[in-house]
Amino acid sequence: MRHILKKTLNNFELYICQVMLASFVVILFIDVVLRNIFHYSIPWGSEYSVYANVWFAYFGASYAAYKNLHNRITTQFMLFAEIVKQISLTLSDIAWIIFNVVFLYYSYEFVFVRANKFWMSQTLHIPMKWIYLILPIGFTVITIRVIQTRIIELIKLKRKNK
Repeated sequence: MRHILKKTLNNFELYICQVMLASFVVILFIDVVLRNIFHYSIPWGSEYSVYANVWFAYFGASYAAYKNLHNRITTQFMLFAEIVKQISLTLSDIAWIIFNVVFLYYSYEFVFVRANKFWMSQTLHIPMKWIYLILPIGFTVITIRVIQTRIIELIKLKRKNK
């Protein structure tokens, strides 16, 4: 049971990405078929696909950070001694965390303080607050994954050096 819970938490973003990607691709495919064959379009299909794509991107970024597969330039660190390399990577992760915390603050303020409570999506008719909720969620989860990955890397390095 503990193994299943750990696997689920470690792959949380992956599962959400799979659902988001599958759902918006299927809806877009159906919408294209309906439009070209029956000259009808799903009114909310395009809007849902855009929002699902944005959620997919944020959770995908979080999963990439967890797997240490995110876009970052680290070639210059390969020339350094291992300790200097790890310090440089840690400093770059700290800068990334600071960036995320700043954006987390502004996105939280935008979603929960400044957003118009009556602002609704045009065709889905759901409050935009729920759609923009991905901003604080995304920056929070990415920050947690960056910290988690850095700690795991440092533990592995410590074990390797023993």
